[in-house]
Parts: sequence; C-alpha cells; structure tokens
Amino acid sequence: MHFYRPLRPLRALTFDLDDTLYDNLPVIARTEYESVRFLQHYHPALRDLGQEDYQRLRRELRQREPEIYHDVSQWRWRSIELAMRNAGLSEHDARAGANAAMEVVLRWRSQIDVPADTHETLAALGARWPLVAITNGNASPEVCGLAGYFSHILRAGPDGRAKPWQDMYHLAATRLKVPPETILHVGDDLEADVTGAIRYGMQACWINDRGGNFAAADARLLPHLEISRLASLIALL
Repeated sequence: MHFYRPLRPLRALTFDLDDTLYDNLPVIARTEYESVRFLQHYHPALRDLGQEDYQRLRRELRQREPEIYHDVSQWRWRSIELAMRNAGLSEHDARAGANAAMEVVLRWRSQIDVPADTHETLAALGARWPLVAITNGNASPEVCGLAGYFSHILRAGPDGRAKPWQDMYHLAATRLKVPPETILHVGDDLEADVTGAIRYGMQACWINDRGGNFAAADARLLPHLEISRLASLIALL
C-alpha cells in the first residue's frame, strides 16, 4: 500500500466492478465468442459473420455516434441490429434478433468467477461503511453474487454518462448523502476511476494488480493511495 497524499476520514466507499473486483478479461472474451456464435446460428444470412466483422460494425457505429459509448448495452444492441439489417433481415426481424442476442450477451457477461477475497473484503468494509458500485459496464452484480454488498448500483447509461464524467460520482454522493471528500472511490483505471473521482472531489484508490506505472502531469490527479490487491483495503479498518 502506497500513500501519495493524506487520506481523510471516510464515510463511504464506491467501487468500480470490472477488473477491480474480478478479472474481466476472460469474461469479455467468452461473451464476444458466444455473441458471434449465436449470430452465426441465428439466421443463414449471418453464418459467415466473423468476430472482426462484428467489431468493425461497433467501431463504425461509435464513429458515427460518439456518445453511444456511454451505454454499452445500447451500443451492443444497435451493433447487432445493424449486422442483421446489413445481412438483409427486415427491421422487425432485426429488432427481434437483437433482443434475442442481447439475452445471450447479458447471460455470459455475468458469468463471473468472483474471488473469495473479494467477498471477504467487501463484507468487512461493508460492516463499517456503506458501499456503492459505479460501473461503465453491463455485468450484473445480482447474477454474480455481489449485489448484496452495495446500497446502490450505478450503471453508465441509465444513471448518467460513463466515467470519468462526473454524473455517477455525483449521483453516488447524492444518494449516500455525504460530502464527496468523505468518499473513497476504488478502481483499476487511472483515467476513469482515479482522475474522474478526484476531479469530482472524492478521494481515490488505484488498484494496480498488473504492475502498471503512471506519470501524473498534474499532481492534483494523483490517487490518494495505490494497492496491488483488493484485500489490502482491510488495513483501513
């Protein structure tokens, strides 16, 4: 545990989900594989759709509509519908197919192996402070067994723009009814989690479990502390 600035008294903690509480890389890889596999078997016109074809459609859609990335579920749905329309399906059939495909996406997206020390850490911290989840992704804490630790679960899209935009940080502080400077946000992403939280006025903990390095051009954006494993937070108790 490394401290870069004094940690002020805490009244709540907020957490990123993906790659902070569990390893998200294999989850995304399996979700992408199963999504395209479903599309290939959904309709004969889609049988030759490849992973790169699907990803290209997603990139093109974001280029046309940059703000769509704030809601990853809507972005996926629109990309799948576009793939089906490009393959010749009618608007009605493409929408029905996109709905069916999203059921597959969301099912695999939440097939997450949550480590035991994540459960232990959240349980210990939650016994002292209220906890809130703030995620840019669309994994379901309810499905993967994490929802019970959080008083609120905020998702980009339904609850505001994606981090590092301040919408969800502000909403968390509002729902917790505590000043932002008394909240410690924990996340793995230096831009979305550390910079976003600090710019809003929260304290920030960078979980660096992959040996990353950073060079802050602006010292005001340094995290308050850096840890290499989530369980280190128990030392705050």
